[in-house]
Amino acid sequence: MLEIEQLTIEYSSGGYAVRPIQGFDLRVDEGELVLLLGASGSGKTTLLSAVAGLLTPASGSIRFRGEEVTGLRGAAQTAYRRSAVGVVFQAFNLVPSLPAVENVAAPLWAAGVKGRPAAARAAAILEQVGLTDRAHHRPGDLSGGQQQRVAIARALAHDPPMLLADEPTAHLDYIQVEGILRLLRELAGPGRLVLIATHDERLLPLADRIVELTPRAAGDAAATEHLTLAPGEVVFRQGDAGELVYVIESGEIEIFRELAGGGEEVMVRLGPGKYFGELAPLFGLRRSATARAVAPSTVTGRSLREFREQHGADLASGLPAT
Repeated sequence: MLEIEQLTIEYSSGGYAVRPIQGFDLRVDEGELVLLLGASGSGKTTLLSAVAGLLTPASGSIRFRGEEVTGLRGAAQTAYRRSAVGVVFQAFNLVPSLPAVENVAAPLWAAGVKGRPAAARAAAILEQVGLTDRAHHRPGDLSGGQQQRVAIARALAHDPPMLLADEPTAHLDYIQVEGILRLLRELAGPGRLVLIATHDERLLPLADRIVELTPRAAGDAAATEHLTLAPGEVVFRQGDAGELVYVIESGEIEIFRELAGGGEEVMVRLGPGKYFGELAPLFGLRRSATARAVAPSTVTGRSLREFREQHGADLASGLPAT
């Protein structure tokens, strides 16, 4: 049902070009519940927004039921957002002055469904999520778990074939979480897929598949890479996942950041004996800059374990961190 190919999403942060999603591929079939697992800043919400048609990626393809989502504009885009996808927001986003049944009916009103049909549909969905007895309570009179159920019911107003949930358990305690987990699992079935962005590992047993968006630290695996570089050749690029720390054997390497809208900002130039690229494998981050040869150069990339064995004192001192 959902096919994502070579997706790259870029935005500006502090004047720098940030690509939380880069060259991303994913296929989700009908009936699947897939978790996008990652830490804050890993691109989970950004990816959901692109799938929902709320932002346009820099490049790549998103197809839902064979239709290219990234090319939709105007009325076609509105129809896709309304009928094909339901979104459950992290902060619930309920209208405080409206009772639960009217919060659920709001998307139907916006689509021109009025009166009894809208009320009947809203009541039916609230029954589906187990909130019939709270239909006329305002959000302020509901628990966090009940508010999340209303938010899920609202996302189901048009019976969409794709449900996107952004951190659906973020504000819930362990008692409230259980009911939400059961509900989300039940909603993934014939004719519908469920895609959940989360950092909550309580959801792991729920999923048919788990897609990790946070790069993993290299750990203790032994690995060595020897590179001979011509001027202008790149060791790694800003936004890449990283497993190795590099030591310069000869030549000169410059570390620079790509600016939003084009251009570069050189951070530092390093010569023989210096190292770079330690933060990504050390903390499981993406590369925050690009490393490029200024002159003919040779560098050796080592795993954290190997690097610590040979350069532990340098790493402990933090010199020169790049």
